[in-house]
Amino acid sequence: MSPLVKLSLLLRRGLRATLAVAIAVGLAALVVYDAAQPMSPLRAGSLGVILAALVGRSIARRVRALDATYIKEAELGCLVIISAFFLVIRADRSFGGDAYPAVFVCLSIVSAFARPAAALTALVLAIALELVIRRVALPGSAPALSFTNIAFMVVFTGLNAAVLRTEVARLRSVSGAALKGELDKIRDDARSYRLLGAPTSEPKSTARATTPPSAIEQEERLTRSGVEEIHQSVLFALRLVRETMGLHTAMLLWQNDAGTHLRISELVTDAADIVDGPFLTGDGIFGAAHAQGAPVSLADLKTSYKLPYYAGPCPVNAVVAVPVFEHGSLRGIFVADRVGDRPFTAREESMLEEASKYAVRAIHNERVFLQLDRAKVEQGKLYRSAEALGRAKTEADVIDAGVKSAREITSVDYAALTLYDEATRTHEIRATSSDFGTDKDVAGARFRSNTGLVSMALENRHPLPYRGAYDERKQIVFTRHVVPPTMPSILVLPLVAHERPLGTLVLGSRKRGAFGEAVRGTLEVLSSHMAVSLEGARMVKRLENLATTDGMTGLLNKRAMLEMAESKLASAKRFGRALTVLVTDIDHFKKVNDTHGHDVGDVVIKGLGDILRRAKRNTDAVARFGGEEFVVICEETDQNGALLLAERVREELAKTTFVAGQGVQFNVTCSIGIATFPAAGATWETLFKAADTALYASKQGGRNRTTCHVAKGGATHAA
Repeated sequence: MSPLVKLSLLLRRGLRATLAVAIAVGLAALVVYDAAQPMSPLRAGSLGVILAALVGRSIARRVRALDATYIKEAELGCLVIISAFFLVIRADRSFGGDAYPAVFVCLSIVSAFARPAAALTALVLAIALELVIRRVALPGSAPALSFTNIAFMVVFTGLNAAVLRTEVARLRSVSGAALKGELDKIRDDARSYRLLGAPTSEPKSTARATTPPSAIEQEERLTRSGVEEIHQSVLFALRLVRETMGLHTAMLLWQNDAGTHLRISELVTDAADIVDGPFLTGDGIFGAAHAQGAPVSLADLKTSYKLPYYAGPCPVNAVVAVPVFEHGSLRGIFVADRVGDRPFTAREESMLEEASKYAVRAIHNERVFLQLDRAKVEQGKLYRSAEALGRAKTEADVIDAGVKSAREITSVDYAALTLYDEATRTHEIRATSSDFGTDKDVAGARFRSNTGLVSMALENRHPLPYRGAYDERKQIVFTRHVVPPTMPSILVLPLVAHERPLGTLVLGSRKRGAFGEAVRGTLEVLSSHMAVSLEGARMVKRLENLATTDGMTGLLNKRAMLEMAESKLASAKRFGRALTVLVTDIDHFKKVNDTHGHDVGDVVIKGLGDILRRAKRNTDAVARFGGEEFVVICEETDQNGALLLAERVREELAKTTFVAGQGVQFNVTCSIGIATFPAAGATWETLFKAADTALYASKQGGRNRTTCHVAKGGATHAA
């Protein structure tokens, strides 16, 4: 800020304070004048209106301003006292009437709500008005009365302030004790997650003497935020698997540092009799999972079976406990159970393991948060950016938050983020942010691995170039044809999570030496957290895919199809559009399995799934409904259009040659049933049943054919 601007602001504040004092002095003088020479009713009424307006304005400003200054509080206190003396003069024309106690009441109110200095200012003004009015307007009054009133003013102001502040101190003590308990719990959580180190043996007084209060408050804020972010992330994973797998209870239990006990870190349940714990590590199914270091699943549970976390009889029929590992060491147990008489499958156990890894990844995120904010002076900005990355749940959100945060944290002039496809060894510039308005935006450009800084930094897992010094005549950032703006300083940071290359963060600055040792460590921590966030976003996407897609074909599973079917059918009803359902089944599939084996049968199922995926439109939905049966929902498609699609699929499958063991080649066919809304049914159940009936007619009619359901007269087919 320039000296001229500073001087202007200083003069403005001084004039504002001087104006407030001048107004208060002028109003006090008018009150004294009214006491000596009573004003006419019109003038007195005008003065009363002015005082009321000023007091109302000051009260409104005080209410709006949570951090009111001394000037504002003193102004309000003086206006209230002047108004009180004006009312006393107008009511009694003396200080001996019934209205005078209003002065004491006003002093009490001012001392209760204003800071001590402002209350003292109001008290001094009240004493001055008392003495001046007695001298000017009441010269014959006894001096003892004046001293008595002044003594009462001091007593009212002092006692009210003392009592109020004593009560405030008591409330602060009570709330402080409650807050301390909460902070102790948060610190315990943080230590169990290893966000904090073990407590030191130093006395608290020593720690307070050597640590600035601001640093302590900042550490507590970071700890609270870190623990809350972990709880939110874990809760997200628990809710996801619970809704996906129809669970009764899903919980994450975390192990203490000694490894002797487990306690519930986060919980999602329908039960009301959950035991808080802590639990012994060797209790029941916890001990089995801990000892084996692998998932332990139990089914057909009786009410007599004892699960440690239920207070009463066992309310579930199946339970699984998945050990949670961190750096190869067991750190907790992920537990899920359900009421239905259905044991947990290997695929569901795999999903729970993915969820447990996501929970551990969330803890890793928070460790990075704290490392960032402890690192250097820039840690305030760094923490805010990391918090934004922690909130990002998709890859696009992480990229957007990462690029914006990098520019804010390091005050750079250019930032770009590239993503790496390990399968094709291809880099893509996914997002850029630049202060060089005339430069070409290179976002979306792709290039293969080369000798540029981006490729080399990711390959070597090390920031480049050395000390961030960039010479565009000798160095390449992306490619020779895709270049960033001209800058003397560029730093390319690799984004790597668990030895897996994800991409790079490219930062640039017009300033020479902008990326020296003083800031490089902070930037590397940011890139590390961005990598973890990207990995976490991809893991969430994988969890969602596991919940909605068939593992073999990559198509929708039955659960996802049923949800989509209801939505598409509702849309067809709302807009009066046609909707057709195709149900297809591979002919003599059991013979394929018996002759060539189940592995070859899986290849055939994938082959039909690929044909359906290629044949469908973007608005169509294809799902594997179970075994070798597939379902296709075609929006805005009548029976004739669906028949063309079905015949194309059937003919393409018949032409497809599959290879079994020892080079044996064979072909398969499929049968298809078609039903159209609303002719075949107005609900999903009736529509699907009609299509299934048409499929059965295809099977009965000789297979390798398509049959269309007809509302009356049975079904017609096309061979």
